[in-house]
Amino acid sequence: MSGDVEMFTSSFTADQARQLTTRLSALLAQYGHLSDSYIIEFFTEDLWHTLPNSWQPVLQDLSYPQVADLLLDVKHEDRRYPSVWPLSLLAFRATAHALAFPRECRRDRGRTAGSVKPEEFLENQSQSSLLGHIFRKHVKPKKQHEIRRLGLLVKQLCEQTDCSRVVDVGSGQGHLTRFLSFGLGLSVTAIEADHNLVAMASRFDGQLLWALEKEKQKKNIFLLSRAAPLWSLVSQSSPRHVAGWVNPKASWEAFITQLKTADCVNEGPPTPSGPSKKKLRGSKRQRCSHVVQTSSSPRGSTDSDRSQDFDLTSRHQFESESCCSCVQPVCQEDVRPEENSQRDYSDFVLTGLHACGDLSATLLRHFVNCPHVRGITSVACCYMKITTKENPAPPGLVECPTPPTPGQETLPSEFGYPMSSWVRGLPGHQLSYKAREGACHAVEDYVRRLREESELLRTHCYRAMLEIFVRDTRPDLRRAGIQTIKKAHLLPFTEYARLGLARVGLPPELPLDPDRVEAMLKQQGRVVVYFSLALLLAPVVETLVLLDRMIYLQENGVDSQLVPLFDPNFSPRNFVLVALKARG
Repeated sequence: MSGDVEMFTSSFTADQARQLTTRLSALLAQYGHLSDSYIIEFFTEDLWHTLPNSWQPVLQDLSYPQVADLLLDVKHEDRRYPSVWPLSLLAFRATAHALAFPRECRRDRGRTAGSVKPEEFLENQSQSSLLGHIFRKHVKPKKQHEIRRLGLLVKQLCEQTDCSRVVDVGSGQGHLTRFLSFGLGLSVTAIEADHNLVAMASRFDGQLLWALEKEKQKKNIFLLSRAAPLWSLVSQSSPRHVAGWVNPKASWEAFITQLKTADCVNEGPPTPSGPSKKKLRGSKRQRCSHVVQTSSSPRGSTDSDRSQDFDLTSRHQFESESCCSCVQPVCQEDVRPEENSQRDYSDFVLTGLHACGDLSATLLRHFVNCPHVRGITSVACCYMKITTKENPAPPGLVECPTPPTPGQETLPSEFGYPMSSWVRGLPGHQLSYKAREGACHAVEDYVRRLREESELLRTHCYRAMLEIFVRDTRPDLRRAGIQTIKKAHLLPFTEYARLGLARVGLPPELPLDPDRVEAMLKQQGRVVVYFSLALLLAPVVETLVLLDRMIYLQENGVDSQLVPLFDPNFSPRNFVLVALKARG
Protein backbone atom coordinates (compact mmCIF):
# COMPACT_ATOMS: atom_id res chain seq x y z
CA MET A 1 0.00 0.00 0.00
CA SER A 2 2.83 2.40 0.78
CA GLY A 3 3.92 2.13 -2.85
CA ASP A 4 0.47 3.21 -4.01
CA VAL A 5 -0.12 6.07 -1.56
CA GLU A 6 2.63 8.38 -0.39
CA MET A 7 3.29 8.03 3.33
CA PHE A 8 2.02 10.76 5.63
CA THR A 9 4.58 13.41 6.52
CA SER A 10 4.45 17.06 7.53
CA SER A 11 5.03 19.23 4.48
CA PHE A 12 5.23 22.84 5.72
CA THR A 13 6.67 24.55 8.75
CA ALA A 14 4.50 27.29 10.24
CA ASP A 15 6.88 30.00 8.98
CA GLN A 16 6.97 28.58 5.45
CA ALA A 17 3.19 28.41 5.28
CA ARG A 18 2.78 31.97 6.51
CA GLN A 19 5.36 33.33 4.09
CA LEU A 20 3.66 31.61 1.19
CA THR A 21 0.21 32.99 2.09
CA THR A 22 1.72 36.47 2.27
CA ARG A 23 3.08 36.12 -1.27
CA LEU A 24 -0.15 34.59 -2.57
CA SER A 25 -2.32 37.36 -1.19
CA ALA A 26 0.09 40.01 -2.55
CA LEU A 27 -0.07 38.51 -6.05
CA LEU A 28 -3.87 38.28 -5.95
CA ALA A 29 -4.16 41.82 -4.63
CA GLN A 30 -2.14 43.09 -7.61
CA TYR A 31 -3.90 41.03 -10.28
CA GLY A 32 -7.26 40.47 -8.62
CA HIS A 33 -9.03 42.37 -11.41
CA LEU A 34 -8.32 39.32 -13.61
CA SER A 35 -9.66 36.68 -11.24
CA ASP A 36 -12.61 38.89 -10.27
CA SER A 37 -13.74 39.60 -13.83
CA TYR A 38 -16.55 37.81 -15.66
CA ILE A 39 -15.63 36.71 -19.17
CA ILE A 40 -19.21 37.30 -20.32
CA GLU A 41 -18.49 41.01 -19.74
CA PHE A 42 -15.48 40.99 -22.08
CA PHE A 43 -17.20 43.39 -24.48
CA THR A 44 -19.55 45.26 -22.15
CA GLU A 45 -16.69 46.18 -19.77
CA ASP A 46 -13.98 46.38 -22.49
CA LEU A 47 -11.84 43.93 -20.50
CA TRP A 48 -9.11 43.68 -23.11
CA HIS A 49 -8.07 47.30 -22.53
CA THR A 50 -7.85 46.74 -18.77
CA LEU A 51 -4.66 44.76 -19.46
CA PRO A 52 -1.34 46.63 -19.30
CA ASN A 53 -0.64 48.40 -22.58
CA SER A 54 2.62 46.49 -23.05
CA TRP A 55 0.83 43.12 -22.79
CA GLN A 56 -1.82 43.69 -25.43
CA PRO A 57 0.25 43.60 -28.65
CA VAL A 58 2.24 40.46 -27.69
CA LEU A 59 -0.85 38.53 -26.62
CA GLN A 60 -3.48 39.43 -29.19
CA ASP A 61 -2.07 37.37 -32.09
CA LEU A 62 -1.12 34.20 -30.20
CA SER A 63 -2.40 30.92 -31.61
CA TYR A 64 -4.32 28.67 -29.24
CA PRO A 65 -1.43 26.17 -28.87
CA GLN A 66 0.87 29.11 -28.11
CA VAL A 67 -1.49 30.26 -25.35
CA ALA A 68 -1.27 26.78 -23.85
CA ASP A 69 2.52 26.54 -24.12
CA LEU A 70 3.47 30.09 -23.18
CA LEU A 71 0.91 30.84 -20.46
CA LEU A 72 -0.83 27.88 -18.88
CA ASP A 73 1.34 24.76 -19.07
CA VAL A 74 3.78 24.86 -16.17
CA LYS A 75 5.63 21.79 -17.47
CA HIS A 76 6.28 23.14 -20.96
CA GLU A 77 9.99 23.90 -21.33
CA ASP A 78 10.56 24.65 -25.02
CA ARG A 79 8.93 28.08 -25.02
CA ARG A 80 9.38 29.88 -28.33
CA TYR A 81 8.10 33.42 -28.24
CA PRO A 82 6.86 35.01 -31.48
CA SER A 83 7.88 38.40 -30.07
CA VAL A 84 9.69 39.87 -27.07
CA TRP A 85 7.46 39.77 -24.01
CA PRO A 86 7.53 42.52 -21.39
CA LEU A 87 9.20 41.54 -18.11
CA SER A 88 6.01 42.26 -16.16
CA LEU A 89 4.11 39.61 -18.15
CA LEU A 90 6.92 37.07 -17.78
CA ALA A 91 7.08 37.77 -14.05
CA PHE A 92 3.30 37.40 -13.69
CA ARG A 93 3.29 34.00 -15.36
CA ALA A 94 6.39 32.73 -13.51
CA THR A 95 5.12 33.90 -10.11
CA ALA A 96 1.69 32.33 -10.59
CA HIS A 97 3.26 28.99 -11.50
CA ALA A 98 5.83 29.13 -8.71
CA LEU A 99 3.40 29.94 -5.89
CA ALA A 100 0.67 27.40 -6.73
CA PHE A 101 0.91 23.89 -5.31
CA PRO A 102 2.04 21.28 -7.88
CA ARG A 103 -1.04 19.39 -9.05
CA GLU A 104 0.58 16.15 -10.19
CA CYS A 105 1.55 13.08 -8.17
CA ARG A 106 5.18 12.10 -8.54
CA ARG A 107 4.16 8.77 -10.04
CA ASP A 108 2.11 10.51 -12.76
CA ARG A 109 4.76 12.96 -13.94
CA GLY A 110 6.30 10.55 -16.42
CA ARG A 111 3.01 9.55 -17.99
CA THR A 112 2.62 9.53 -21.73
CA ALA A 113 2.02 13.05 -23.05
CA GLY A 114 -1.52 13.67 -24.19
CA SER A 115 -2.95 10.78 -22.18
CA VAL A 116 -6.17 11.89 -20.52
CA LYS A 117 -6.95 8.85 -18.40
CA PRO A 118 -4.66 7.13 -15.87
CA GLU A 119 -2.90 3.90 -16.78
CA GLU A 120 -5.48 1.84 -14.92
CA PHE A 121 -7.91 2.62 -17.79
CA LEU A 122 -5.60 1.81 -20.70
CA GLU A 123 -7.11 -1.65 -21.20
CA ASN A 124 -10.70 -0.52 -20.74
CA GLN A 125 -11.72 3.15 -20.94
CA SER A 126 -14.55 2.71 -18.45
CA GLN A 127 -13.25 0.05 -16.05
CA SER A 128 -10.30 0.47 -13.69
CA SER A 129 -7.97 -2.52 -13.82
CA LEU A 130 -6.97 -1.85 -10.19
CA LEU A 131 -10.44 -1.91 -8.64
CA GLY A 132 -12.44 -5.08 -8.06
CA HIS A 133 -15.37 -5.44 -10.43
CA ILE A 134 -18.03 -5.37 -7.72
CA PHE A 135 -16.89 -1.87 -6.77
CA ARG A 136 -17.07 -0.65 -10.36
CA LYS A 137 -20.79 -1.29 -10.77
CA HIS A 138 -22.78 1.96 -11.16
CA VAL A 139 -19.51 3.94 -10.82
CA LYS A 140 -18.09 6.25 -13.49
CA PRO A 141 -14.37 5.95 -14.28
CA LYS A 142 -13.53 9.23 -12.52
CA LYS A 143 -15.16 8.03 -9.32
CA GLN A 144 -13.50 4.59 -9.61
CA HIS A 145 -10.14 6.33 -9.74
CA GLU A 146 -10.99 8.50 -6.73
CA ILE A 147 -12.48 5.91 -4.39
CA ARG A 148 -9.60 3.48 -4.86
CA ARG A 149 -6.88 6.02 -4.16
CA LEU A 150 -8.70 7.78 -1.33
CA GLY A 151 -9.82 4.48 0.18
CA LEU A 152 -6.25 3.23 0.42
CA LEU A 153 -5.15 6.51 2.01
CA VAL A 154 -7.98 6.32 4.57
CA LYS A 155 -6.99 2.74 5.37
CA GLN A 156 -3.40 3.85 5.83
CA LEU A 157 -4.48 6.64 8.18
CA CYS A 158 -6.59 4.18 10.18
CA GLU A 159 -3.53 2.00 10.67
CA GLN A 160 -1.44 4.95 11.82
CA THR A 161 -4.10 6.07 14.31
CA ASP A 162 -5.12 2.57 15.49
CA CYS A 163 -8.70 3.21 14.37
CA SER A 164 -10.97 0.77 12.58
CA ARG A 165 -13.91 3.18 12.35
CA VAL A 166 -14.49 5.72 9.57
CA VAL A 167 -17.14 8.40 9.15
CA ASP A 168 -17.78 9.33 5.49
CA VAL A 169 -19.57 12.69 5.29
CA GLY A 170 -21.38 13.63 2.09
CA SER A 171 -21.35 9.98 1.08
CA GLY A 172 -23.77 10.24 -1.87
CA GLN A 173 -24.59 6.84 -3.35
CA GLY A 174 -22.04 5.22 -1.05
CA HIS A 175 -19.34 4.25 -3.57
CA LEU A 176 -16.44 5.20 -1.29
CA THR A 177 -18.30 3.82 1.71
CA ARG A 178 -18.68 0.39 0.14
CA PHE A 179 -15.01 0.19 -0.81
CA LEU A 180 -13.95 1.17 2.70
CA SER A 181 -16.35 -1.26 4.33
CA PHE A 182 -16.49 -4.34 2.09
CA GLY A 183 -13.17 -3.87 0.32
CA LEU A 184 -10.90 -2.71 3.12
CA GLY A 185 -12.67 -4.16 6.16
CA LEU A 186 -13.36 -0.89 7.99
CA SER A 187 -16.39 -0.06 10.11
CA VAL A 188 -18.06 2.83 8.30
CA THR A 189 -20.84 5.28 9.12
CA ALA A 190 -21.96 7.32 6.11
CA ILE A 191 -23.85 10.63 6.36
CA GLU A 192 -25.71 12.08 3.38
CA ALA A 193 -28.35 14.82 3.26
CA ASP A 194 -30.19 13.61 0.17
CA HIS A 195 -32.63 10.91 1.24
CA ASN A 196 -32.86 9.53 -2.30
CA LEU A 197 -29.11 9.00 -2.45
CA VAL A 198 -29.16 7.28 0.93
CA ALA A 199 -31.86 4.90 -0.26
CA MET A 200 -29.83 4.14 -3.39
CA ALA A 201 -26.68 3.56 -1.33
CA SER A 202 -28.52 1.02 0.81
CA ARG A 203 -29.87 -0.70 -2.28
CA PHE A 204 -26.40 -0.88 -3.82
CA ASP A 205 -25.05 -2.37 -0.57
CA GLY A 206 -27.55 -5.17 -0.91
CA GLN A 207 -26.60 -5.75 -4.53
CA LEU A 208 -22.93 -5.93 -3.58
CA LEU A 209 -23.65 -8.55 -0.90
CA TRP A 210 -25.62 -10.51 -3.45
CA ALA A 211 -22.66 -10.36 -5.86
CA LEU A 212 -20.27 -11.42 -3.10
CA GLU A 213 -22.43 -14.38 -2.21
CA LYS A 214 -22.68 -15.35 -5.86
CA GLU A 215 -18.91 -15.13 -6.28
CA LYS A 216 -18.36 -17.11 -3.10
CA GLN A 217 -20.57 -19.88 -4.37
CA LYS A 218 -18.49 -20.04 -7.53
CA LYS A 219 -15.39 -20.26 -5.31
CA ASN A 220 -13.83 -17.29 -7.03
CA ILE A 221 -11.73 -16.26 -4.08
CA PHE A 222 -9.52 -13.72 -5.85
CA LEU A 223 -11.29 -10.37 -6.02
CA LEU A 224 -11.37 -6.77 -4.85
CA SER A 225 -8.15 -4.79 -4.56
CA ARG A 226 -5.65 -7.68 -4.32
CA ALA A 227 -6.20 -7.71 -0.61
CA ALA A 228 -8.30 -10.29 1.26
CA PRO A 229 -10.17 -13.46 0.26
CA LEU A 230 -13.90 -13.23 -0.32
CA TRP A 231 -14.99 -15.22 2.69
CA SER A 232 -13.32 -12.78 5.06
CA LEU A 233 -14.98 -9.80 3.39
CA VAL A 234 -18.49 -11.24 3.61
CA SER A 235 -18.06 -11.42 7.37
CA GLN A 236 -17.38 -7.70 7.66
CA SER A 237 -20.14 -5.46 9.04
CA SER A 238 -22.18 -3.51 6.53
CA PRO A 239 -21.90 0.29 6.51
CA ARG A 240 -24.38 2.34 8.52
CA HIS A 241 -26.17 5.04 6.53
CA VAL A 242 -27.44 8.24 8.12
CA ALA A 243 -29.89 10.44 6.22
CA GLY A 244 -29.12 13.77 7.82
CA TRP A 245 -27.56 17.19 7.57
CA VAL A 246 -24.35 18.43 9.12
CA ASN A 247 -24.79 21.86 10.67
CA PRO A 248 -21.64 24.02 10.53
CA LYS A 249 -22.95 26.08 13.45
CA ALA A 250 -23.51 23.09 15.73
CA SER A 251 -21.02 21.75 18.26
CA TRP A 252 -19.05 18.56 17.80
CA GLU A 253 -21.28 16.99 20.45
CA ALA A 254 -24.23 17.45 18.11
CA PHE A 255 -22.25 15.76 15.35
CA ILE A 256 -21.46 12.79 17.60
CA THR A 257 -25.16 12.53 18.46
CA GLN A 258 -25.89 12.01 14.77
CA LEU A 259 -23.38 9.17 14.68
CA LYS A 260 -24.63 7.57 17.90
CA THR A 261 -28.16 7.58 16.50
CA ALA A 262 -26.96 5.35 13.71
CA ASP A 263 -24.87 3.13 15.96
CA CYS A 264 -27.72 2.55 18.41
CA VAL A 265 -29.97 0.97 15.75
CA ASN A 266 -30.03 -2.83 15.56
CA GLU A 267 -29.26 -2.84 11.88
CA GLY A 268 -27.98 -6.08 10.50
CA PRO A 269 -26.70 -6.17 6.94
CA PRO A 270 -28.92 -5.17 4.06
CA THR A 271 -30.73 -8.01 2.40
CA PRO A 272 -28.66 -9.38 -0.49
CA SER A 273 -30.60 -8.72 -3.65
CA GLY A 274 -29.73 -9.09 -7.28
CA PRO A 275 -30.44 -6.61 -10.07
CA SER A 276 -34.13 -6.01 -10.59
CA LYS A 277 -35.75 -4.50 -13.66
CA LYS A 278 -38.78 -3.31 -11.71
CA LYS A 279 -39.10 0.23 -10.48
CA LEU A 280 -39.55 0.94 -6.80
CA ARG A 281 -42.77 2.80 -7.41
CA GLY A 282 -45.57 1.31 -5.33
CA SER A 283 -43.35 -1.28 -3.66
CA LYS A 284 -42.53 -1.32 0.05
CA ARG A 285 -40.08 -4.18 -0.22
CA GLN A 286 -37.27 -1.75 -0.97
CA ARG A 287 -37.56 0.10 2.35
CA CYS A 288 -34.08 0.57 3.81
CA SER A 289 -34.37 -0.82 7.32
CA HIS A 290 -30.82 0.11 8.25
CA VAL A 291 -31.05 3.74 7.11
CA VAL A 292 -31.25 6.15 10.03
CA GLN A 293 -32.99 9.48 9.50
CA THR A 294 -31.57 12.25 11.67
CA SER A 295 -33.31 15.22 10.10
CA SER A 296 -36.95 15.71 9.31
CA SER A 297 -38.26 14.85 5.85
CA PRO A 298 -40.87 16.99 4.13
CA ARG A 299 -44.23 16.48 5.78
CA GLY A 300 -45.97 13.32 4.72
CA SER A 301 -42.97 11.72 3.03
CA THR A 302 -40.61 8.93 3.99
CA ASP A 303 -37.31 7.70 2.64
CA SER A 304 -39.01 4.91 0.75
CA ASP A 305 -41.65 7.28 -0.62
CA ARG A 306 -38.94 9.65 -1.89
CA SER A 307 -36.97 6.82 -3.45
CA GLN A 308 -39.91 5.54 -5.48
CA ASP A 309 -39.13 7.94 -8.31
CA PHE A 310 -35.83 6.17 -9.01
CA ASP A 311 -35.43 3.26 -11.38
CA LEU A 312 -32.40 1.72 -9.69
CA THR A 313 -31.66 -0.53 -12.63
CA SER A 314 -31.47 2.30 -15.15
CA ARG A 315 -27.86 2.77 -16.18
CA HIS A 316 -28.49 6.47 -16.68
CA GLN A 317 -29.82 6.81 -13.13
CA PHE A 318 -27.00 4.73 -11.72
CA GLU A 319 -24.35 6.91 -13.28
CA SER A 320 -26.08 10.26 -12.90
CA GLU A 321 -24.26 12.02 -10.09
CA SER A 322 -22.79 15.46 -9.56
CA CYS A 323 -19.13 16.30 -9.03
CA CYS A 324 -19.59 16.25 -5.29
CA SER A 325 -21.87 15.18 -2.48
CA CYS A 326 -23.27 18.32 -0.92
CA VAL A 327 -24.23 18.28 2.76
CA GLN A 328 -25.57 21.70 3.65
CA PRO A 329 -26.42 22.99 7.11
CA VAL A 330 -29.65 22.25 8.90
CA CYS A 331 -30.73 23.01 12.43
CA GLN A 332 -30.26 20.16 14.88
CA GLU A 333 -32.10 19.09 17.98
CA ASP A 334 -30.95 20.82 21.14
CA VAL A 335 -27.84 19.01 22.36
CA ARG A 336 -26.65 19.68 25.88
CA PRO A 337 -23.23 18.17 26.57
CA GLU A 338 -23.84 18.07 30.30
CA GLU A 339 -26.90 15.85 29.78
CA ASN A 340 -25.67 13.74 26.86
CA SER A 341 -22.07 12.83 27.48
CA GLN A 342 -20.26 11.79 24.31
CA ARG A 343 -17.02 10.90 26.03
CA ASP A 344 -17.49 7.14 25.65
CA TYR A 345 -17.73 7.22 21.84
CA SER A 346 -15.15 5.21 19.91
CA ASP A 347 -12.38 7.00 18.04
CA PHE A 348 -12.64 7.27 14.26
CA VAL A 349 -11.16 8.77 11.10
CA LEU A 350 -13.18 11.43 9.27
CA THR A 351 -13.32 11.61 5.48
CA GLY A 352 -15.14 13.70 2.90
CA LEU A 353 -14.75 13.16 -0.85
CA HIS A 354 -15.47 16.46 -2.63
CA ALA A 355 -17.40 17.91 0.27
CA CYS A 356 -19.07 21.07 -1.01
CA GLY A 357 -18.46 24.61 0.20
CA ASP A 358 -18.39 25.05 3.96
CA LEU A 359 -18.75 21.34 4.64
CA SER A 360 -14.99 20.76 4.27
CA ALA A 361 -14.28 23.57 6.74
CA THR A 362 -16.86 22.15 9.15
CA LEU A 363 -15.21 18.73 9.09
CA LEU A 364 -11.83 20.30 9.85
CA ARG A 365 -13.32 22.12 12.84
CA HIS A 366 -14.84 18.89 14.14
CA PHE A 367 -11.47 17.20 13.67
CA VAL A 368 -9.77 19.88 15.77
CA ASN A 369 -12.40 20.08 18.51
CA CYS A 370 -13.74 16.54 18.83
CA PRO A 371 -11.49 14.23 20.89
CA HIS A 372 -12.80 11.16 19.07
CA VAL A 373 -11.64 12.21 15.59
CA ARG A 374 -8.09 10.86 15.29
CA GLY A 375 -7.45 11.62 11.63
CA ILE A 376 -8.98 13.30 8.60
CA THR A 377 -8.77 13.16 4.81
CA SER A 378 -10.52 16.16 3.27
CA VAL A 379 -11.07 16.61 -0.48
CA ALA A 380 -12.69 20.00 -1.08
CA CYS A 381 -14.98 21.18 -3.85
CA CYS A 382 -17.14 24.14 -4.94
CA TYR A 383 -15.06 26.92 -3.40
CA MET A 384 -17.58 29.52 -4.58
CA LYS A 385 -20.09 28.16 -2.04
CA ILE A 386 -17.74 28.90 0.85
CA THR A 387 -19.09 31.59 3.15
CA THR A 388 -16.98 34.69 3.80
CA LYS A 389 -17.46 37.76 5.95
CA GLU A 390 -18.08 39.80 2.81
CA ASN A 391 -20.46 37.20 1.34
CA PRO A 392 -22.08 35.17 4.14
CA ALA A 393 -24.76 33.75 1.83
CA PRO A 394 -23.19 33.00 -1.58
CA PRO A 395 -25.34 31.65 -4.43
CA GLY A 396 -26.04 27.94 -4.05
CA LEU A 397 -25.87 27.94 -0.26
CA VAL A 398 -28.82 26.15 1.33
CA GLU A 399 -29.92 27.94 4.46
CA CYS A 400 -31.15 26.24 7.62
CA PRO A 401 -34.73 25.18 6.71
CA THR A 402 -36.16 25.64 10.21
CA PRO A 403 -35.53 28.32 12.84
CA PRO A 404 -33.21 27.31 15.68
CA THR A 405 -34.77 25.78 18.76
CA PRO A 406 -34.73 28.23 21.70
CA GLY A 407 -31.66 27.56 23.80
CA GLN A 408 -30.04 25.49 21.07
CA GLU A 409 -26.29 25.08 21.53
CA THR A 410 -24.48 26.55 18.52
CA LEU A 411 -21.02 27.81 17.82
CA PRO A 412 -20.24 31.48 17.21
CA SER A 413 -20.63 32.59 13.61
CA GLU A 414 -17.66 31.26 11.65
CA PHE A 415 -16.99 31.39 7.95
CA GLY A 416 -15.54 28.89 5.51
CA TYR A 417 -12.77 31.31 4.51
CA PRO A 418 -10.53 32.35 6.04
CA MET A 419 -10.31 29.76 8.79
CA SER A 420 -6.93 30.75 10.21
CA SER A 421 -6.19 33.82 12.30
CA TRP A 422 -3.04 34.42 10.27
CA VAL A 423 -4.73 34.69 6.87
CA ARG A 424 -7.57 36.69 8.40
CA GLY A 425 -5.00 39.32 9.41
CA LEU A 426 -3.33 39.58 6.00
CA PRO A 427 -4.10 42.69 3.96
CA GLY A 428 -5.72 41.77 0.68
CA HIS A 429 -6.61 38.21 1.71
CA GLN A 430 -10.24 38.58 0.60
CA LEU A 431 -11.36 36.34 -2.25
CA SER A 432 -14.39 37.29 -4.32
CA TYR A 433 -17.12 34.84 -5.31
CA LYS A 434 -15.84 34.94 -8.89
CA ALA A 435 -12.23 34.24 -7.87
CA ARG A 436 -13.35 31.22 -5.86
CA GLU A 437 -15.59 30.02 -8.67
CA GLY A 438 -12.66 30.31 -11.07
CA ALA A 439 -10.55 28.15 -8.77
CA CYS A 440 -12.85 25.23 -9.60
CA HIS A 441 -12.03 25.35 -13.32
CA ALA A 442 -9.97 22.52 -14.81
CA VAL A 443 -6.74 24.05 -16.11
CA GLU A 444 -5.56 20.78 -17.64
CA ASP A 445 -8.76 20.38 -19.63
CA TYR A 446 -8.52 23.91 -21.01
CA VAL A 447 -4.88 23.35 -22.03
CA ARG A 448 -6.03 20.27 -23.93
CA ARG A 449 -8.73 22.28 -25.73
CA LEU A 450 -6.20 24.94 -26.68
CA ARG A 451 -3.76 22.45 -28.11
CA GLU A 452 -6.53 20.76 -30.07
CA GLU A 453 -7.86 24.17 -31.17
CA SER A 454 -11.27 22.92 -30.14
CA GLU A 455 -14.39 24.59 -31.47
CA LEU A 456 -15.61 24.64 -27.87
CA LEU A 457 -13.36 27.66 -27.32
CA ARG A 458 -15.78 29.93 -29.15
CA THR A 459 -18.52 29.56 -26.52
CA HIS A 460 -17.03 32.23 -24.23
CA CYS A 461 -16.97 34.68 -27.12
CA TYR A 462 -20.57 33.84 -28.05
CA ARG A 463 -21.80 34.45 -24.51
CA ALA A 464 -19.87 37.73 -24.21
CA MET A 465 -21.34 38.90 -27.52
CA LEU A 466 -24.84 38.02 -26.41
CA GLU A 467 -24.36 40.09 -23.24
CA ILE A 468 -23.85 43.16 -25.42
CA PHE A 469 -27.21 42.72 -27.18
CA VAL A 470 -29.03 41.84 -23.97
CA ARG A 471 -27.84 45.02 -22.23
CA ASP A 472 -28.59 47.13 -25.29
CA THR A 473 -32.21 46.06 -24.90
CA ARG A 474 -32.37 45.66 -21.12
CA PRO A 475 -29.61 47.68 -19.38
CA ASP A 476 -30.82 46.44 -16.00
CA LEU A 477 -30.37 42.77 -17.00
CA ARG A 478 -26.78 41.86 -16.12
CA ARG A 479 -25.16 38.42 -16.19
CA ALA A 480 -28.49 36.69 -16.72
CA GLY A 481 -28.35 32.94 -16.32
CA ILE A 482 -28.79 31.34 -19.72
CA GLN A 483 -27.59 27.85 -18.82
CA THR A 484 -25.93 25.56 -21.32
CA ILE A 485 -27.12 25.71 -24.91
CA LYS A 486 -26.64 22.28 -26.41
CA LYS A 487 -23.75 22.14 -28.92
CA ALA A 488 -23.52 25.91 -28.91
CA HIS A 489 -20.05 25.80 -30.48
CA LEU A 490 -21.52 24.18 -33.61
CA LEU A 491 -24.15 26.89 -34.12
CA PRO A 492 -23.77 30.16 -36.01
CA PHE A 493 -23.94 33.09 -33.60
CA THR A 494 -27.33 34.22 -34.90
CA GLU A 495 -28.88 30.87 -33.95
CA TYR A 496 -27.12 30.87 -30.58
CA ALA A 497 -28.41 34.39 -29.91
CA ARG A 498 -31.98 33.40 -30.87
CA LEU A 499 -31.94 30.58 -28.30
CA GLY A 500 -30.22 32.66 -25.65
CA LEU A 501 -32.47 35.70 -25.96
CA ALA A 502 -35.56 33.55 -25.49
CA ARG A 503 -34.14 32.17 -22.26
CA VAL A 504 -33.86 35.63 -20.72
CA GLY A 505 -37.32 36.70 -21.84
CA LEU A 506 -36.27 38.84 -24.80
CA PRO A 507 -37.62 38.57 -28.37
CA PRO A 508 -35.73 35.75 -30.14
CA GLU A 509 -35.82 37.66 -33.43
CA LEU A 510 -34.18 40.77 -31.97
CA PRO A 511 -32.29 42.52 -34.83
CA LEU A 512 -28.52 41.97 -34.66
CA ASP A 513 -26.21 44.35 -36.50
CA PRO A 514 -24.22 42.00 -38.79
CA ASP A 515 -21.19 44.34 -38.95
CA ARG A 516 -21.08 44.50 -35.18
CA VAL A 517 -21.40 40.74 -34.91
CA GLU A 518 -18.56 40.24 -37.37
CA ALA A 519 -16.29 42.70 -35.56
CA MET A 520 -16.77 40.92 -32.22
CA LEU A 521 -16.27 37.47 -33.75
CA LYS A 522 -12.86 38.60 -34.94
CA GLN A 523 -11.89 39.19 -31.30
CA GLN A 524 -12.43 35.57 -30.26
CA GLY A 525 -8.68 35.11 -29.85
CA ARG A 526 -8.54 38.00 -27.39
CA VAL A 527 -11.41 36.49 -25.39
CA VAL A 528 -9.52 33.19 -25.12
CA VAL A 529 -6.30 34.94 -24.08
CA TYR A 530 -8.06 36.98 -21.40
CA PHE A 531 -9.80 33.92 -20.02
CA SER A 532 -6.45 32.10 -19.96
CA LEU A 533 -4.86 34.94 -17.96
CA ALA A 534 -7.63 34.64 -15.38
CA LEU A 535 -7.33 30.85 -15.42
CA LEU A 536 -3.61 31.18 -14.68
CA LEU A 537 -4.64 32.51 -11.25
CA ALA A 538 -7.11 29.67 -10.52
CA PRO A 539 -4.48 27.36 -8.92
CA VAL A 540 -3.19 30.37 -6.96
CA VAL A 541 -6.61 30.98 -5.43
CA GLU A 542 -7.06 27.28 -4.64
CA THR A 543 -3.63 27.18 -3.02
CA LEU A 544 -4.49 30.10 -0.75
CA VAL A 545 -7.78 28.50 0.35
CA LEU A 546 -6.14 25.15 1.11
CA LEU A 547 -3.09 26.70 2.75
CA ASP A 548 -5.39 28.71 5.01
CA ARG A 549 -6.83 25.39 6.20
CA MET A 550 -3.37 23.96 6.82
CA ILE A 551 -2.44 27.02 8.88
CA TYR A 552 -5.70 26.69 10.83
CA LEU A 553 -4.66 23.16 11.76
CA GLN A 554 -1.15 24.37 12.70
CA GLU A 555 -2.66 27.07 14.92
CA ASN A 556 -4.49 24.27 16.71
CA GLY A 557 -1.38 22.15 17.19
CA VAL A 558 -1.83 19.76 14.25
CA ASP A 559 0.54 19.30 11.30
CA SER A 560 -0.91 18.28 7.97
CA GLN A 561 0.02 17.40 4.42
CA LEU A 562 -1.60 18.35 1.15
CA VAL A 563 -1.35 15.43 -1.26
CA PRO A 564 -2.23 15.65 -4.99
CA LEU A 565 -3.82 12.23 -4.75
CA PHE A 566 -5.83 12.06 -7.97
CA ASP A 567 -4.74 12.51 -11.56
CA PRO A 568 -5.57 16.20 -12.28
CA ASN A 569 -6.35 15.44 -15.94
CA PHE A 570 -9.04 13.09 -14.70
CA SER A 571 -10.14 14.64 -11.41
CA PRO A 572 -9.50 18.42 -11.33
CA ARG A 573 -10.14 18.83 -7.59
CA ASN A 574 -7.36 16.41 -6.78
CA PHE A 575 -5.85 17.64 -3.49
CA VAL A 576 -6.50 15.79 -0.25
CA LEU A 577 -5.67 17.45 3.06
CA VAL A 578 -4.43 14.76 5.45
CA ALA A 579 -3.91 15.17 9.18
CA LEU A 580 -3.72 13.04 12.31
CA LYS A 581 -3.54 13.77 16.00
CA ALA A 582 -0.75 12.48 18.16
CA ARG A 583 -2.04 10.41 21.06
CA GLY A 584 -1.85 12.30 24.34
